Amino acid sequence: MHEPLNPILHRVAALALVALIALCLAWELHFAPLKPGGSWLVLKVIPLVLPLRSVLKGNLYTLQWTSMMILLYFAEGVMRAWSDPVADVLPWAMAEIVLSLIYYFCAIFYLWPAKKAAKQRSKAEKAEAAKAAKSA
Repeated sequence: MHEPLNPILHRVAALALVALIALCLAWELHFAPLKPGGSWLVLKVIPLVLPLRSVLKGNLYTLQWTSMMILLYFAEGVMRAWSDPVADVLPWAMAEIVLSLIYYFCAIFYLWPAKKAAKQRSKAEKAEAAKAAKSA
């Protein structure tokens, strides 16, 4: 009784997450690190790696909370693009912004049918409980 989840949205979200991990590693270790030779800022990739397996499996709960966490990476990309718009940082910041938005919207639209079905199920259960309470 619920709409099927779109596997394309899931695949694009997972691909965006993997690409964001690769981008953050390349950015902070090689292409435009905060300090020459790399910096501890590369550790920002850990929160992306931890849920990766669950995201790849399509775990709805993980996709839900990572869609909120990914906004931190969006904010970091915006902040670094705005505060440090030099030629070697700007493309990486813009890529981080784009990948985090792709992940966010794909995850949200992938989850939408499941959330809608859960809301309908909850309404039906409440109506059934109210009906049972009236007849008792």
